[in-house]
Amino acid sequence: MKRLVWGAVLATGLWSEPLSQGERDRAMSHMHATRKQFLDAIAGLSEAQWNFKAAPERWSIAECAEHIAVSEDAIFQLAQQVLKSPAQPEKKAGQAAKDEVIIQRTPDRSTKVQAPEFLKPTRRWATRDVLVAHFKESRDRNIAWVQTTQEDLRAHFADHPVFKTLDAYQWLLLISAHSERHTLQIDEVKADPGYPKN
Repeated sequence: MKRLVWGAVLATGLWSEPLSQGERDRAMSHMHATRKQFLDAIAGLSEAQWNFKAAPERWSIAECAEHIAVSEDAIFQLAQQVLKSPAQPEKKAGQAAKDEVIIQRTPDRSTKVQAPEFLKPTRRWATRDVLVAHFKESRDRNIAWVQTTQEDLRAHFADHPVFKTLDAYQWLLLISAHSERHTLQIDEVKADPGYPKN
């Protein structure tokens, strides 16, 4: 009888655990920090600097910024889809160790990764101001969601092409770690010898 009750509890999600305050604070802090990092990196650029390409196959700052903005929404939506999968609380053990791996390894530019087609820049936004406004709105929404959600983010899982199995919380960490990665790419564009001085 106890086994039946326990199974019913798991099946109905009554045994779900919301994020700890420490987990919330870590995700929100990283989101705030990388938000500022990105916005500072693109502030005050001339049109020449915004659109400069070090080589035809390399992305401009405009293209990096678009990729960051579109990925902000796409990864958040992926995290929401992960939460619709059946809870697997038995997989939680040891999974939290990947948090630091995501934070540290995602920004590492020594490993190149090809962006999927749906995340490649295609000039989705008419102007830089519209792109920036969209990013700010999306990032602020994501921070607010992390602050208030009562979902058991640690009990739902999906595979990532590099990091393999990630829980929904780790997909959220990936949002800000990914924006940090491409903000560093913006810094690489600025460091190119041909980058316009103004």
